[in-house]
Amino acid sequence: MKLQQLRYIWEVAHHDLNVSATAVELFTSQPGISKQIRLLEDELGVEIFARSGKHLTRITPAGESIIREAGEILRRAEGIRGIAQEFSDQKKGDLRIATTHTQARYALPEVIRSFIGDFPDVTLHMHQGTPVQISEMAANGSVDFVIATEAMDQYRDLITLPGYRWNRCIVVPRGHPLAETDPLTLEALAQHPIVTYVLGFTGRSKLDEAFSNVGLTPRVVFTAADADVIKTYVRLGLGVGIVAQMAFDPEADSDLVALDARQLFESSTTRIAFRKGTFLRGYMIEFIQRFAPHLSRDLIEAAAHRTDQAEIEELLEGLEIPIR
Repeated sequence: MKLQQLRYIWEVAHHDLNVSATAVELFTSQPGISKQIRLLEDELGVEIFARSGKHLTRITPAGESIIREAGEILRRAEGIRGIAQEFSDQKKGDLRIATTHTQARYALPEVIRSFIGDFPDVTLHMHQGTPVQISEMAANGSVDFVIATEAMDQYRDLITLPGYRWNRCIVVPRGHPLAETDPLTLEALAQHPIVTYVLGFTGRSKLDEAFSNVGLTPRVVFTAADADVIKTYVRLGLGVGIVAQMAFDPEADSDLVALDARQLFESSTTRIAFRKGTFLRGYMIEFIQRFAPHLSRDLIEAAAHRTDQAEIEELLEGLEIPIR
């Protein structure tokens, strides 16, 4: 059994069983991958993949367990490489981040700009997706960090740390009746069609909870994962927009009015998470601190050595989380 063979079955499984795409990704040949997978199956005495002719059709039950263990072995091997690299060159390597559009567009640009400026030999890879998709990527080791507001608490393999708190604003065209409503209430808001985030995105659960707590059912007529898309449809007169406060740009959105909604909705917390057992290289800790300056190096390292999120929350008790 070779580490390369484990890499091949892991990558094939995560490329929809497409050996050609896997070969391109790994800069190798399709026949070479197929041969190594066959050799591994012969050695183990079980099929990892079911086949129809030369095509892989599904992962077998035995294959599911083998691939899961292969992932663990590959992550451990990566950790060993990371330890060696840390001692040989503390400012060179790769950093893989998965996040949502809102974070990538509004929260991370300055963090990434300053990080790349100080760590030019670290190649940064950004992946975008839904909170569930990107949390899964972190949980299975496909990325180093996930940054999001929703879904991470569903994955017990992740260590999560608070980045910042934020709230929403109501976005309306200039001259809209809500712009003259004082005080702004959920009852007044519920009288208008609403354009906001898709369920599971950017603190949408807090929004729904606020209306439910006062016995209201908002008329949501359009949802999107992207605040820029939401604002576009507000401009078209489709409804009243509810977006993250950070997604409103007074200059770019000068044709719109942002109404403070802090009194209507509970704040949400965006978090950064990594898989338990991850070896945090120096530049990885530096990135976390640039994203969340209130987290000290000692606190991050202490959290990384915990296996239970409840213990981590105890470490964080009393920590003041900034609001943006």
